[in-house]
Amino acid sequence: MAYLGVDLGGTNIKAALVTEEGKILRETSVPTALPRSPETVCDDIVKLCTELASGEWVEAIGVGCPGSVDRGRVLYSNNLNWHDFDMAEYLQSRIGLPVYIGNDANVAALGEALAGCAKGAESAVILTLGTGVGGGVVLQGKLLTGYTGVASEPGHMVIMDSLDAPRCTCGRCGCFESLASATALIRMTAEACRAHPQSLLHTLAPREDTITGRTAFDAAIQGDIVAQEVVEHYIHYLAVGVANLINIFFPEVIGLSGGVANQGEALLRPLRVAVEPMVFGNAFAQKHTRITTCTLGYCAGVIGAALLAKQKQ
Repeated sequence: MAYLGVDLGGTNIKAALVTEEGKILRETSVPTALPRSPETVCDDIVKLCTELASGEWVEAIGVGCPGSVDRGRVLYSNNLNWHDFDMAEYLQSRIGLPVYIGNDANVAALGEALAGCAKGAESAVILTLGTGVGGGVVLQGKLLTGYTGVASEPGHMVIMDSLDAPRCTCGRCGCFESLASATALIRMTAEACRAHPQSLLHTLAPREDTITGRTAFDAAIQGDIVAQEVVEHYIHYLAVGVANLINIFFPEVIGLSGGVANQGEALLRPLRVAVEPMVFGNAFAQKHTRITTCTLGYCAGVIGAALLAKQKQ
């Protein structure tokens, strides 16, 4: 018995045939080729699923889709430019199998919780530190999706309420995303480069378009004081957000994914130290949240989508 998982992104549509345990048997992908109508994109999903399901007993299909999703309907997706599209109904009418839709970040979080870094844990919060800060909350193996299906947007809690707080793409100022995403780290690095043209930061990235989420960490490891300050500031903001999530949910595991998380222990060690005193009752707690990096990589979306389908059956 197997399930199909689809990870619909702005660049590629990835699909995989996945076992009940979260193991990928076969996978394939095609470019999303936006801008296109939701129907034409879904027709490509049908082709991928039909190809992967050939000769297999498939129970259901799960799809991770960017944007606000509720009961199979994509309410709004900025990345895809879709509005009020009943994706589940469209796909089911063409595939003939049950189809379940979830937000892509939530679905990836479910994959990590059930088959990745938090496998076996009762609760987990997964954060993706990329262009923005996405994530999902999994409690007792189930996604927390809220009243309208669009809960678990950790990137849009405010962690800096001041007049000089950076503006987030959502319109608010001081959001976790505007201070702890890879985009935020790149912005901080660029600002430091402009202010300190003689620093190693500037040597490693002489032009702003060459700055990445690694630049500050690479320079800091080599002893550059300016870079070390950038990294310290970034980790402080990340720690505030992580501590807030621990204080709200107290999960067994917090998993970090995305480009910044690839720094591994260079990020995790100081982050754990910074988070510890911010956690309510930490000095007296007998159990502590484990902060780690995710393990499924690009496969988290398709695995999580397939396991969402399994749960909904």
